Amino acid sequence: MRLSSLALAGALVVAGFGIAEASPTLEAVKKNGFVRCGVNGGGLPGFATVDDQGNWSGFDVDYCKAVAAAIFGDTSKVKYVPLSAKERFTALQSGEIDVLIRNTTWTLTRDTALGLDFVGVNYYDGQGFMVNKSLGVKSALELDGASVCVQTGTTTERNLADYFRKHNMKYEPVVFENANEAIAAFQAGRCDVFTTDRSGLYAERTRFDNPDEWVILPEVISKEPLGPVVRHGDNEWGDIVRWVFYATIEAEEYGVTSANVDEMREKSTDPTIRRLLGVEDEFGKYLGLPQDWAYQVIKQVGNYGEIFERNLGQNTPLKIDRGINDLWTRGGLQYAMPFR
Repeated sequence: MRLSSLALAGALVVAGFGIAEASPTLEAVKKNGFVRCGVNGGGLPGFATVDDQGNWSGFDVDYCKAVAAAIFGDTSKVKYVPLSAKERFTALQSGEIDVLIRNTTWTLTRDTALGLDFVGVNYYDGQGFMVNKSLGVKSALELDGASVCVQTGTTTERNLADYFRKHNMKYEPVVFENANEAIAAFQAGRCDVFTTDRSGLYAERTRFDNPDEWVILPEVISKEPLGPVVRHGDNEWGDIVRWVFYATIEAEEYGVTSANVDEMREKSTDPTIRRLLGVEDEFGKYLGLPQDWAYQVIKQVGNYGEIFERNLGQNTPLKIDRGINDLWTRGGLQYAMPFR
């Protein structure tokens, strides 16, 4: 009798938590009719750029679109808010934006001291160095005494100091408020070296008049896990952004693409695929989203591999290998939590 009572109580508890609590951010997003997404204000090729007609594109931009697809079934329902490294956290804290998806590194202090939450790592990166070929430098360990252009207000600045201190080398920091100023100074010869995340080095090099004249050194001097950020306290909104990201990973792992998602939805007998695409179970209600939220994300934006290759892969000017951003099943670090 006691066991039956406990089982019934447990069932009632589970039932009580079956529906997502109301998210203030989600309610505001619905009222506004769009997601306010903070992106790189200086423009970063492959991650966030805007053309002359005001159309945004890039890896980070696609994840803004994915959130809009999940909520509205429409990737156009995004207001892009360009932000500098210095502005980005204040904009999120103050409510100027709903989500920050701006090549931002997850660190302990940012996760605990700023009133913010990172919801996943959509790109595993690391800091590196770029020099002109004419210097003849082959390794970062040859940079003793070099002048280094670096953007302030970033983890890059601290990592730079730590690396040179660790290797008992001296350097002259040439500090700038924004990345475009640092890059311009580097190209003009005001410093010997430019340092930022390696993805940023590949991206910026594509803008140079003679990209082949510039060398990215082999050393990776830090861990830079980049990912979406939300305000602390609205857990339901964090769940939405997190599981939108996971849906793109899960889709790639199970071979679901923007091209075959309709066929998969209609014909697949795989329970995981059927749950992902909203055919079985009712995952939408747990997030406060439509039942077909993940289907809309995959149909309109694609799976993780499609998003990566479209913006950063071998058929783009950046030509970045998947590397550790490949799926865990292929030796990478990208791994979605189970859809069950």
